[in-house]
Amino acid sequence: MTIAFCATDVDAEGFSPTAEKAEFFEQKIRPLLIERCYQCHSQAKQVKGKLRLDSRQGWETGGDSGAAIVPGKPDESLLISAVRYRNRDLQMPPDGKLSDAEIGLLEEWVRIGAPDPRAETAEGTPAGEKTNAAKKHWAFQPLRTTAVPAVHNPDWPLGEVDRFVQAIFEEKGLAPSPDADRYTWLRRVSLDLTGLPPTPAEIQAFVSDMSDHAWESVVDRLLASRDFGERWARPWLDLVGYADAIGSADNIPAENAWRYRDYVIRSFQADKPFDEFVREQLSGDLLTAGSIEQRQDQLTATGFLVLGNIDIVQSDKLVLRMDVVDQQIEKVGKAFMGMTLNCVRCHDHKFDPITLSDYYGLAGIFASTESTYKADRGVWSTVNRVTLPETLEQFTQREAAVSVYERDLLAVQKERTVVEARLQELERLAAAESAGSPVECAPTREEREKEKNDLAAQLKVLRKRFLHLNYVKPSPPWAFGAKDGAEIVNARVQVRGNPYVLGTELPRGFVQAATQGPVPAVDHDSSGRLQLAEWLTNAASPLVARVTVNRLWQRVFGRGIVGSVDYFGVRGERPTHPELLDYLAAEFIRDGWSQKRLIRRLVLSRTYRQRTEPDENSRPALAVDPDNRLYWRMSARRLDAEMVRDAVLAVSGGLEPSAGGPALALEFIENVDGLDPVDLDAVNLIRFSLSKYRENQPRLRTIYLPVVRSSEQRGLSEVLNFFDFAQPATIMGDRPTTAVASQALFLLNGPLLKESSRRLALDLLSQSVLTNNDERIAWLYLRVLNRPASSDEVTAVHEFLAHSEVSVVSADPASRDKSIPWQRLIHALLASNEFLFRL
Repeated sequence: MTIAFCATDVDAEGFSPTAEKAEFFEQKIRPLLIERCYQCHSQAKQVKGKLRLDSRQGWETGGDSGAAIVPGKPDESLLISAVRYRNRDLQMPPDGKLSDAEIGLLEEWVRIGAPDPRAETAEGTPAGEKTNAAKKHWAFQPLRTTAVPAVHNPDWPLGEVDRFVQAIFEEKGLAPSPDADRYTWLRRVSLDLTGLPPTPAEIQAFVSDMSDHAWESVVDRLLASRDFGERWARPWLDLVGYADAIGSADNIPAENAWRYRDYVIRSFQADKPFDEFVREQLSGDLLTAGSIEQRQDQLTATGFLVLGNIDIVQSDKLVLRMDVVDQQIEKVGKAFMGMTLNCVRCHDHKFDPITLSDYYGLAGIFASTESTYKADRGVWSTVNRVTLPETLEQFTQREAAVSVYERDLLAVQKERTVVEARLQELERLAAAESAGSPVECAPTREEREKEKNDLAAQLKVLRKRFLHLNYVKPSPPWAFGAKDGAEIVNARVQVRGNPYVLGTELPRGFVQAATQGPVPAVDHDSSGRLQLAEWLTNAASPLVARVTVNRLWQRVFGRGIVGSVDYFGVRGERPTHPELLDYLAAEFIRDGWSQKRLIRRLVLSRTYRQRTEPDENSRPALAVDPDNRLYWRMSARRLDAEMVRDAVLAVSGGLEPSAGGPALALEFIENVDGLDPVDLDAVNLIRFSLSKYRENQPRLRTIYLPVVRSSEQRGLSEVLNFFDFAQPATIMGDRPTTAVASQALFLLNGPLLKESSRRLALDLLSQSVLTNNDERIAWLYLRVLNRPASSDEVTAVHEFLAHSEVSVVSADPASRDKSIPWQRLIHALLASNEFLFRL
């Protein structure tokens, strides 16, 4: 039901339906009607006497005896008369009178005007006319077969994408911008596809390649690199709410969340068909596999459903279960359908054709899925784990690790035995002294006490070390994931989202408005997740393809064809190029749901090749389309938070490749809390802190660093706090872009740019092939800004270096570090807009 009024609304009887009155209805009246009246007076059950009480229109229209309620007049309302049992011919419910308290609630409800926020559509029933009307919304229509438009200037477009874009130019009387130069285009496409700037060698190779296929060669090289998977996996993790912590309480480590992260990287790198990507993440455990590696991926993929901000300290496990279900519905709706489904937990969607039947059809699927379980300590829960099959290589590596573990454990046990024996010896000496027995060469009492204290402290450390070794003991591989629950159930409507106030039971199913074509039948003995994945990639494929294509377009061009990338509903933005969107969506499906093929098509377009800077010829376009929604130029875009760090490390020589693996350095006992042997019965789970990193972690791409769920990232990931990194407690497909003073302060004073500037300056001065400052400046500009320095810039840099050298010597005459002026120059370049933006 839709709550569609506000405090300023006034109904036909002159009553003001305030929020307090609505709350009174939802908390007191609706549960009473569901429990005592719906059995005989609802469309989902039966409608006796033609009276329905499952919608406002039902009691307003009334049944055989007329309207059931006169708002404001309990004594004139048939419903009140019936529940009072004063008329022998009109008594409801027929199986027994309501309690005086229940009758009093109904009387008070009618007296204050019978506030009822429910829409005409009844609980648990199809949306009927409302859904049919709303299905006309463009996003729910089948993909239109659109011919590529003809254009007046056939020389500009390089492909079909450009013809669609140019057709709008010609319709609006606009002209596209000139092409960007080769240096700008190469930096642009390198950052967009890999998140990293091009190297000097890559720049020289491209600008010297005069063949017709130079651009295609660059794009194919970038798409084939592992860097592509590492860059494009991160936006997907934003949609998952991924982090290396379970929930946001007490930093409980999600030790093996990294397996899902690496699965996503591999999937993008291998160009896994997006429909297969959907099936694995929703139902990987229900699929068949052709290899151990494929089975590992399938099971790990279901981490999509459980790696979110789960309130694992929720003591009410029913509430926790249904909140997890709600989060899973939100993920499916936002990531695949561009719809806000989770707001339908309490009532039909206010604007979109999404009903309670749709929501609770999905809720039954996820309520039949095991996602969390009760931990052994106190109120804590944890996320479901799935055991992965093990390859021979993995088994061999684990056996070797077990041997090291057993060796280390034995060493701790031996040392502990020695310490305990010495403590016993000291106790024996103390006892002998108390008994008056002289012990030759025995330590004094003060010496014994000091040694005992030292040994006790040593023993405490050894016990903690023992516990830590067992905590990190090598084990067969496992991942966080989902599986079908022991009980397969349909969901019942939760009144106001309260799992303890239940209404009609609804069968498991899908979103009616998004359905085009036959719907797969949900098995009686399984959750229905497999059928959900089939529905998304078949019956709902027009919507899913549109949403996915729009996300890829947004990541390439900076803004989606539909600006509201996470919301394709009635109140969302309409597509600026609807025919192009449908054309690309159809091509996406026809190409086997290949994301790489679509991205390749986009970045090789003439539309993508345009420069960003408006000029004198851009005045008409600026007047008609100042926000560049029609793509008459390329929009500049600031680097994402993780790209800032990665690009700085890349140009300064501080970045090294990684094959993935655990983000949390739990092998360091300093990073693990809650191992206190004095309090082994404590109810809290193990916690982690970012107090120590592995030796190579400062040099890895940001995607491989730990992500915490608190409001701020810490340590090596500090840069994420300043440049709009997606809060992992949320689910989002489009990050905001802010410009605040703290960003400049971080760049000027933080260690990232300072240390990178020093490293790059030392590298620059060590280049023996560079014999003068002109050559050094040329080398530096190509390395950092990926283009040659202009003559004006060369002159300005010479002046800056001279002034900087003088200031250094003046401040400290003994200091003649030749690298300091260059460090300052490099720091300025790294903090410049040209470096921080993709132009």
